[in-house]
Amino acid sequence: VQLQASGGGLAQAGGSLRLSCAATGSISSISVINWLREFPGNERELVASITNGGATNYAASVLGRFAISRDNAQNTVFLQMNSLKPEDTAVYYCNAKTSGVGANSYWGSGTLVTVSS
Repeated sequence: VQLQASGGGLAQAGGSLRLSCAATGSISSISVINWLREFPGNERELVASITNGGATNYAASVLGRFAISRDNAQNTVFLQMNSLKPEDTAVYYCNAKTSGVGANSYWGSGTLVTVSS
């Protein structure tokens, strides 16, 4: 499984950005895709998750502001980020976990989100 994250950039507080995570390879084995973020100082937080069944989960810090979704035709998972805050500034990573024989965890390259006040 290969993951390519994109969509980061600079936004003002209160603004919006949409991140994309495009998956290629053995995508049928993916059971869940997560968005995580790494803050300066290397603290990492699980932001949102979506299972292959469409169940979603969010960190309390983003609940009501961020939305994770998937487009199966494009093999892409999106993270819509609204009402951005300076504390959302981080490098965002997508991560895919596969299940079954040879279960594994795959990471995409990070995409930097910077929110100015």
